[in-house]
Amino acid sequence: MKLPADLAHADLSTLSQALSDGAVTARDLTELYLDRIARHNTALNALIHVDAEAARAEADAADALRRAGAVAGPLHGIPIAVKDLCDVAGQPGTGGSLALKDRRPAQTATVVKRLRAAGMVLIGRAHMVEFACGGWGTNQYLGTPRNPWDREVHRVPGGSSSGSGVTVAAALAPAAIGSDTSGSIRIPAALCGLTGLKPTHGRVSNANTMPLAHNQDSLGPMVRTAQDAALIHAVIAGPDPLDPATLGLPPAADVLDGIGLGIAGRRFGVLPEAHLDGVAEGVLAAYRAALTALEKQGASIHEITPPERCEDVQPRSFLTIMSEGYSNLRHLLEDESLPIGQHTKQRILTGKPLLAADYIALLQDRIDSSRRWQASIDGMDALLTPTLPISAIPVEAVDEASLILGRFTRMVSYFGWCALAVPAGLDGAGLPVSLQIVCRPHGDALALRIGHAFQSATDWHRQTAPGWG
Repeated sequence: MKLPADLAHADLSTLSQALSDGAVTARDLTELYLDRIARHNTALNALIHVDAEAARAEADAADALRRAGAVAGPLHGIPIAVKDLCDVAGQPGTGGSLALKDRRPAQTATVVKRLRAAGMVLIGRAHMVEFACGGWGTNQYLGTPRNPWDREVHRVPGGSSSGSGVTVAAALAPAAIGSDTSGSIRIPAALCGLTGLKPTHGRVSNANTMPLAHNQDSLGPMVRTAQDAALIHAVIAGPDPLDPATLGLPPAADVLDGIGLGIAGRRFGVLPEAHLDGVAEGVLAAYRAALTALEKQGASIHEITPPERCEDVQPRSFLTIMSEGYSNLRHLLEDESLPIGQHTKQRILTGKPLLAADYIALLQDRIDSSRRWQASIDGMDALLTPTLPISAIPVEAVDEASLILGRFTRMVSYFGWCALAVPAGLDGAGLPVSLQIVCRPHGDALALRIGHAFQSATDWHRQTAPGWG
């Protein structure tokens, strides 16, 4: 079947309806994206492993089930990519590291099992920053994916879910799974013009997923819209005996229930103007326009008095991540014969000398700081910030020691809260900028509802990276 070219850039709801109507099959969609991968992935370096025949077999199986009347749900037959730290039995699982080029896991990640149970077709494994440790998206040995919003200059895609962001932005797949430990879903979503959900920690199982920092790692969707994110989150979230962090949580709200009810009467907190110093002019303009758009839908905006600046949280979060990262990866980092990127190694080794007493103090600080920040937004339904203070810079301009990209994202992960990044405009250079919607723990459904309301009033999520037809 000849498919319209713009179908590749469609949101999941549109693809779902096309499948339901019989206008396309799962095999049609899989071939559409496999063709785009064949034409563009070499230039973009977005997907690190594609098993085309396996994807076709999964698509054919999905079509057979549909013909038999056994449709698993609205995502049945839709292709998806997963970050290369989500294990798939028998497939390469490098975690973005050349040191693990021969690794073939024996088990499959729970998140992948749940996507497949929903009828989705695994089309490829997305590239990433080595060991998920870095926000720019760079990778010394396996190459840095290209941000598709600039064909002339190699700009950063954001990390660590770099390939996931580029894959969806360039329409090599309509959705991807990323992971977020200090912004690694939201940063590439922001730089690549996508919607990215960092769920409440523990809502999505990390079982059989390569860990960086187990107390902060969270898996979530990178997609076109908040509605798309809700569709995927609804199938991947939930308790899993293989991941104790998912057990014993309060019942989760149905993220699809009420997503379209609007935000009239909602109260949103914002940071004082003094806390936005240094944010790029184009980012600030888009952020202020986004607040106005939300006000026009009946929400009210209120300046809060935070207990500290967002960036003040970064050093404590960084040390916690690197301490856990060293614990999880020291068997690789201490082997001098392995090809591990120098910046990745330097970052994670920062956690090596941390004393147990210092680490325990940091864990307590996470609890205490979260309480103070929650008190500062008392009476607010969400906290709204720019997702990032800047747009995508050239790869050659990267300062690997800088933590600038995590200025507004890192504290969310440190506290275990949830946040949604949504496209909010283009800056003067035509590069995407983003709004971050931060909610308290287990406020995932509300964050998605706010994001859906914003996208119902704006068109930024419909903008696509030019030149990848």
